[in-house]
Amino acid sequence: MQTNRQMSSITILHVDDDPNDLVLFQHACRKAEIGCNLQNVGDGDQAISYLRGADRYADRDQYPFPAVVLLDLKMPRMNGFDVLAWIRGNEQLRAMPVVVLSSSNHDADVKRAYDLGANSYLVKPVGFESLVDVAKLVSQYWLGLNVKIR
Repeated sequence: MQTNRQMSSITILHVDDDPNDLVLFQHACRKAEIGCNLQNVGDGDQAISYLRGADRYADRDQYPFPAVVLLDLKMPRMNGFDVLAWIRGNEQLRAMPVVVLSSSNHDADVKRAYDLGANSYLVKPVGFESLVDVAKLVSQYWLGLNVKIR
């Protein structure tokens, strides 16, 4: 298991068009004492720019490459399904862990996300304490226990 100092150098890219959900997840990570570098973007186009290191995201010191992507599905313009398909279609990113964090619990959305290559599908909880639990689980598994390709 990694220490908080090691975790602070690990980046999570959180993609969600709802600014309230972005702020709530930031607060949940702080309350869960997750020492990671949480980077937030508000839509699928920004997520792809971030992952490509393009435009304003070209400075990898300021915008480090993420260890895991938390991806909302229901976004305007380029939705989470499109982002997921783009990631899985990119040779350099194909193995990157992508965790869908969506308010949808529809079977069709869950199936489509897994068919496109999502590593995990989590439904956004209603209460803040439950969101803290989700943040802890994501951190413990995806940043701590999960074996990564070197």
